[in-house]
Amino acid sequence: MGNARLNRWSCCLVSLLLLAPLMFGSGRCAAETNDAPTPIPEIQAAILSRLENHGDGDTVGCQGEILCGTQLLPTAYDKRDDLPLWVDDGCSVERATHLFDLIGKATEDGLNPADYHHHAIQHLLAAICERRTTGIAVPPAWWADLDLILTDAFLLYGSHLSTGRVNPETLGTDWKIHPGSVDLMAVLDSATAPDGNIETAMDALRPPYDGYHSLRRALARLRVLAPANGWSTVAGDKTLRPGDRAAAVTALRHRLTESGELNPARPVTDTAFFDSQLAAAVKRFQRRHGLEPDGIVGRKTVGMLNVSVEQRIRQVALNLERWRWRPRDLGNRYVMINTADFRLDAVEDGQVVVTMRVVVGRPARRSPVFSARISYLVVNPYWNVPTTIAVEDILPELRKDISYLSRHNIRVFENWQSGAREVDPATVDWRAYHANRFPFRLRQDPGTHNALGRIKFMFPNPFAIYLHDTPHRSLFRRAQRDFSSGCIRVEAPMALAHFVLAENPTWTDDKLTELIDSGETRTIRLRHPVPVHLVYMTAWTDETGSLQFRSDIYQRDRDLQKAFDRHHPKRSPGLAFMPDTPDGRTRDWKNKFDGN
Repeated sequence: MGNARLNRWSCCLVSLLLLAPLMFGSGRCAAETNDAPTPIPEIQAAILSRLENHGDGDTVGCQGEILCGTQLLPTAYDKRDDLPLWVDDGCSVERATHLFDLIGKATEDGLNPADYHHHAIQHLLAAICERRTTGIAVPPAWWADLDLILTDAFLLYGSHLSTGRVNPETLGTDWKIHPGSVDLMAVLDSATAPDGNIETAMDALRPPYDGYHSLRRALARLRVLAPANGWSTVAGDKTLRPGDRAAAVTALRHRLTESGELNPARPVTDTAFFDSQLAAAVKRFQRRHGLEPDGIVGRKTVGMLNVSVEQRIRQVALNLERWRWRPRDLGNRYVMINTADFRLDAVEDGQVVVTMRVVVGRPARRSPVFSARISYLVVNPYWNVPTTIAVEDILPELRKDISYLSRHNIRVFENWQSGAREVDPATVDWRAYHANRFPFRLRQDPGTHNALGRIKFMFPNPFAIYLHDTPHRSLFRRAQRDFSSGCIRVEAPMALAHFVLAENPTWTDDKLTELIDSGETRTIRLRHPVPVHLVYMTAWTDETGSLQFRSDIYQRDRDLQKAFDRHHPKRSPGLAFMPDTPDGRTRDWKNKFDGN
């Protein structure tokens, strides 16, 4: 038993030692020579045999679609007459090890190298190198399988880098994101060309946004903290305020120093005293985490302080995935709304020119994630109350007091058809109606108390979501602003109107104000529709590179993490060769490919 165990450990050690020069040297095995005849024709024949014999049903999953495996591998090799892509005439493994190294860095993008055959490639390279250094010929089938696995890994990894690992539309009906298509075959051609650069080709697949690359760098910084036991914790049994003196204040000071809010170089005579310097650091932390910046360390602030580095690493990785879902072309002028941050940015030529607070859907009526185009505005709009709101919010009020309608300038129509007859609400037995029986259309007249305010911004979409003004201005003073029924209430509707009407010069601010004051309902169509993107980001970097975190108000981080945990892309099809080990035993390499 002891000798068998020793033999197994010796074999593993030999394989790892033999792989070391592949990763750190010139890409050739130690005793490798170029005197042996090149087996390229045999490798070519083995590749063709593998591709012709694979089953049509065995595929590789990429974002819920069949993008790799049996769908793309035959195409990739057919256009090259089944010649290997990663093995050259001299059978150097330099290109193979370069791709192997890049796959090993998938963690830098919040991805898992194991999803891209990293372990299988490592074992196969070690086996090939072991044979070559001992002068034993490497079977062409081994080279063919190495090449096919590398190609499949490149395509799958490339697909995940460019459009995401998880299909967002599988997470719920309120996700309609279309990142656009990337020509993976063209990128593969570029990477495997004689003068191709694999790393450059891979980098071109990443989202072309500074925000994505900045978040990658932030992830690297967090990973450095994890082995050092991360951040310390703060006791939450008592609220801490400026002027307090307690042992918990010392712990708070230490925690904020760790995360960079507090400068450790500044002298402090009494570390247990909650001074103005510490209060300013608390406010910085609160702003960075979307909390009310009051300088008081209460339950919510302590909760954020005690989130572990490991949790933040996972959160950043999930938001890197969300970057990969974004359209490649956001537009030159566009509106971006991060519902998790309750904020709207109007962007022109890459610069934020207007920013404002917004109110988004409550957790029970979540604001969706999608892209559309603002095509028109309605000034002094009517509000046709959605049936859900009418039944769940207004009907209970009607049953208690019929005057609710007149007090809110709401009229009743018998149905939703054009020209429907208006109904006297006093003639209706409202107790007889419910969610499954409510034919009426409730319409609120324009005015200062209209729920949509004075302007609504329309962008046709399957969710019937739009942006609008609101008479309820006090909500914008809250730090967490998830109070609407799904539509987005904007803090500064005139500033937003000025932005979207910039290419409609006849509509000056004065003219728009005059129209609002007149009370007339009018539709203004945009000469050039403006793209609008509703996103959900709970982690990002600001203009200074500082990490921002927000609460997962809709539990979408939780849902995406579950999808990551259960979504395991299938491995390469039809690669079940069985290389002999030096001690005469046979190793089941297909199990290694399948991650078993």
